[in-house]
Amino acid sequence: MKTGQALVSLLVFIATATIITAAATTVTLINSQTTGKFAQGESALVIAQTGADNAILRLLRNSSYSGEVLTVGSGTATITVSGSSVKTITSEGKDGNFIRKIQVVGTFVNNTFTVSSWDLAD
Repeated sequence: MKTGQALVSLLVFIATATIITAAATTVTLINSQTTGKFAQGESALVIAQTGADNAILRLLRNSSYSGEVLTVGSGTATITVSGSSVKTITSEGKDGNFIRKIQVVGTFVNNTFTVSSWDLAD
């Protein structure tokens, strides 16, 4: 073996190890960011659902309830209610930059609210 071959082999090994380590670190950081964003999106959905639940409860207590902005944890739910006997509740949950909307449609007759649909809204 020539004198320089060991040094070249060592340099190739070190360069390969450095590239593999950098790639693993990059993948870990990307996964961490994605997980955080997914959790924040799920939080916005929970906030929207909480707003819709709150609106149904308020409607049962006061049939003329038209909505509000509700603070839920680290986010807000913006609730709007429209309609007379058929009520449409739209609840927009916001957490950071993430927004999720829920739309609930139901009938309000004799102090009873019957939900006919509960869907994610665009």
